[in-house]
Amino acid sequence: MKLHYRELGHGQPLIILHGLFGTSDNWQTLAKRLAEHYNVFLVDLRNHGRSPHDEQHDYDTMADDVLRLVDELQIPTPAIMGHSMGGKVAMNYALKYPTRITKLIVVDIAPKAYPPHHDEIIDALQSVDLATATSRNEVDAQLATTIQEDEVRLFLMKNLYRKEDNTFGWRMNLGAIEKNYEKIAAPITSDIPFKKSALFIKGGRSRYILPEDVYTNIEHLFTQVEVETIPEAGHWVHAEAPDKVYDLVTTFLSAE
Repeated sequence: MKLHYRELGHGQPLIILHGLFGTSDNWQTLAKRLAEHYNVFLVDLRNHGRSPHDEQHDYDTMADDVLRLVDELQIPTPAIMGHSMGGKVAMNYALKYPTRITKLIVVDIAPKAYPPHHDEIIDALQSVDLATATSRNEVDAQLATTIQEDEVRLFLMKNLYRKEDNTFGWRMNLGAIEKNYEKIAAPITSDIPFKKSALFIKGGRSRYILPEDVYTNIEHLFTQVEVETIPEAGHWVHAEAPDKVYDLVTTFLSAE
């Protein structure tokens, strides 16, 4: 599968992977700042954004997608940063292909299994009558009957686009996401740990990484890990505290 990506800047290569229901656009603002010092590649993972749709959606397959992109770009060893689902992809890539990465950055996700917690969002997206909707406001109003949080709807609405027949569509492959949800929630495992530098960034108001995860999951798989917490941020750390994420990432990447 040939993943869609956008390239910004020059310097040390840095690949950024978005989370579930996201697109490469979610990281655009921070990526522009990082591109002042790095060669940044904003990637749409399979079944998301402008990348192809496919029935398969699991972490081995997505790590292999990223490896093919790295080969295509002729980058021997990029740094890779991923948020949420993208963080699990980045972890799995690092564990499978440790010689094809310099440093790993994971934003607000642990390598553990998570209980299902996106059912309401999937149901809400599937319930929207895109065939008859005539405006973005109309789609938003339909979503609002289930999803009250404005910021969540704004995030999901980034997936809305006009098709050639002028009707609306979702860029993400909802069918594949629903079918493979257990695989998306699954843990990242490996018999051999990743021994290069890794940075985990946790939102202080998020419960995706719990204190015990550092000792039972993260340090077991990533032996040279730093875990940094941004107290005022939730799960969307890069959107809620971009300056602090920028400082942590640039300091980490520039360290020997």
